[in-house]
Amino acid sequence: MTSVHQEVARPGEGRVTAPSGPRGRSGRRRTRRWSHLLFVAPALAMYGFFVLRPLATSVQYSLYDWNGISASTWVGLANYRRVLTDSDQLLTIAHAFELIVFFTVIPVFLGLVAAALMHGQPRGSFATVSRTVLFIPQVIPLVAAGIVWDWVYSSNGVANQILTWVGLGGVTRPWLADFDTALPAVGLIGAWVMLGLCTLLLLTGIGKIDLSLYEAARIDGAGRVREFVHVTLPGLRREIGVCVTITMVAALASFDIIYISTQGGPGRSTMVPGVEIYRLAFTEREIGQASAMAVILMVLVLVTIIPVQRLTQRADA
Repeated sequence: MTSVHQEVARPGEGRVTAPSGPRGRSGRRRTRRWSHLLFVAPALAMYGFFVLRPLATSVQYSLYDWNGISASTWVGLANYRRVLTDSDQLLTIAHAFELIVFFTVIPVFLGLVAAALMHGQPRGSFATVSRTVLFIPQVIPLVAAGIVWDWVYSSNGVANQILTWVGLGGVTRPWLADFDTALPAVGLIGAWVMLGLCTLLLLTGIGKIDLSLYEAARIDGAGRVREFVHVTLPGLRREIGVCVTITMVAALASFDIIYISTQGGPGRSTMVPGVEIYRLAFTEREIGQASAMAVILMVLVLVTIIPVQRLTQRADA
């Protein structure tokens, strides 16, 4: 039979017994578990107060018709039905998904190309300047970036001046004031902002790939393209997943750049959920409708991002 106690000698004392069997081990495990919870308790408290509490409040408000001042009226799911049946509301959601092409596809693709070209280059002033220039949009406030790009896209802005200089003066226009070009023009701003972050993340990921894989590919006669496809891309699955997640969230929840540059115009050609929520809450005073749109936006983000995370984890397994 196994002993559940053992004698332990302490200096200056007699021999005492201490638990050493399954009960003692389970007790120590419980103690460690509670100590871990104590360490994360402050973070959990902050998360609950600043994230879960506002989320629960938004869900509650979405079930009422309320202007933020007078008494509220229970309407149940009417606000959600309006979002999902109103053509204007659905158009704002469609615009957010269109922006994924600019915020996600373009930055990730160009980031892969730029990272592959910069990888292996000798460290020097050119490499340092390249990384700095690409990362500048991340340190510039988006409000300032929106103001600058508003000037670039204006009738007498840099974009039209360059087009005129290369002989394409016939296509010049106020890009942000044109119904057909406003959304792509705003999307290019987002692509510019996200490109530097994606490039640096992917460049860091390439640096973690085992160099022996590249050497083996060269021995087998692989060129730069095959080396990129068969060695670099498989080694960057995790980094690509991070880039796609960050940029898709930025596209679906975009607000700053669009509000500063177009405020959702001309008409509703660049209206996205973030700007629509702001308009409903603070201009139209429809707090319940704005809350319903916010909850639906959160669900759309989760539905879009969770598959990306699952694919990334499956690839790493």
